[in-house]
Amino acid sequence: MKVLIIGSGGREHAISWKIKQKQDIELFALPGNGGICEIGECIEENYEDIEKVIKVAEEKKIDFTVVGPENPLAYGIVDLFKKKNMKIFGPVKKGATLESSKCYAKEFMKKYSVPTADFQIAESYEEAKRIIEKRTSPYVIKYDGLAAGKGVRVIDSFEEGLKYLKEIFIDNIFKGENIKVVIENCLAGKELSYLIFTDTSTYIPMVPAKDYKRVFDGDKGLNTGGMGCYSPPHFFNEEIEERIKKEIVEPTIDGLRKENIVYRGVLYFGLMLTDSGIYVLEYNVRFGDPETQVILPRMETDLIEVMEGVSEGQLNKIDIKWSDEKCVCVILASGGYPGKYEKGKEIKYLDRVEDVIIFHAGTKKEGDKFYTNGGRVLGITGLAPTTDEAREKVYKAVNVIDFEGKHYRKDIAIC
Repeated sequence: MKVLIIGSGGREHAISWKIKQKQDIELFALPGNGGICEIGECIEENYEDIEKVIKVAEEKKIDFTVVGPENPLAYGIVDLFKKKNMKIFGPVKKGATLESSKCYAKEFMKKYSVPTADFQIAESYEEAKRIIEKRTSPYVIKYDGLAAGKGVRVIDSFEEGLKYLKEIFIDNIFKGENIKVVIENCLAGKELSYLIFTDTSTYIPMVPAKDYKRVFDGDKGLNTGGMGCYSPPHFFNEEIEERIKKEIVEPTIDGLRKENIVYRGVLYFGLMLTDSGIYVLEYNVRFGDPETQVILPRMETDLIEVMEGVSEGQLNKIDIKWSDEKCVCVILASGGYPGKYEKGKEIKYLDRVEDVIIFHAGTKKEGDKFYTNGGRVLGITGLAPTTDEAREKVYKAVNVIDFEGKHYRKDIAIC
């Protein structure tokens, strides 16, 4: 079976690694990274050019395509593949709007009584300014469109809010059109990532995870795509899960049905557990990154079998088994990330670590050496009977692997 993975991050390496475990798979990735190229063929094409992706899939006679990042989903890659009767995993463009537009997602939640923070939407700098003049800090400003995990900012003062609004509307740092923002209450509590497989008729939850989005220890600094993750979170229990299913997952899926959206893929709920209830911070329409790096190592079922079941609307025939082991992932990032950073730094001593899984993200391979090629470089993942043991394995490896400017958080799976 020929499988094509779309994307170049740690998430895509984790998906590739998992797929190769169970079946006789010939793997291709577009564009892939330094780690994926060791287990499959990497094709240097722009995955946001959907016509080129289709051409590659046709030329390589791909049997099944898996979309990792959100952008191709937002551009309608699944719709186009389906028109050509080509098998693909992921939601259609209309379903992907749950992630590609924060405003649409918030209005959807409001319409279908999915608990979320109170919010206002602004379509201009002046309108947004008038809203924040009446706001008490802290509050949250969210850029409406896709921003690679960097469009959300917690605002602690009027001046900070005004500065961010200027960056969005006037400087257009996200290079968007028809710019809008969500301005919402800031929720305090414990963050939780809860992912499901769904074909709209059925859903199956994955094991939960906790992501660390801020760049520095103690949840300080700017938001990133994610600096680490662990599964399951210390605070998670059956009572919380039942509430999530009843109050959040089922109303969301019911809303999709009422909107006539046939959603087949992964649906990710970014949640905040507060003293007053469980609220949705955001929807994502694909596997999380780095959540995938701690969820898939705990999955005992063949991933391709599950994905095919989802894409064919046959999820009700699938049974997924999970390991009881705990899993921790720490991201090694380039110095300066999520701001400006340098590429091309040699990654050393990968061959000196053991008993961990190394998921490549921003890497490239030249000859027999690996070099940095992005903001988040590697995800170091460990499995063990306890979270503490998994964490110890990971940080032991983290301290060995080296490259110039290496940055990582030291508090993953603790706070």
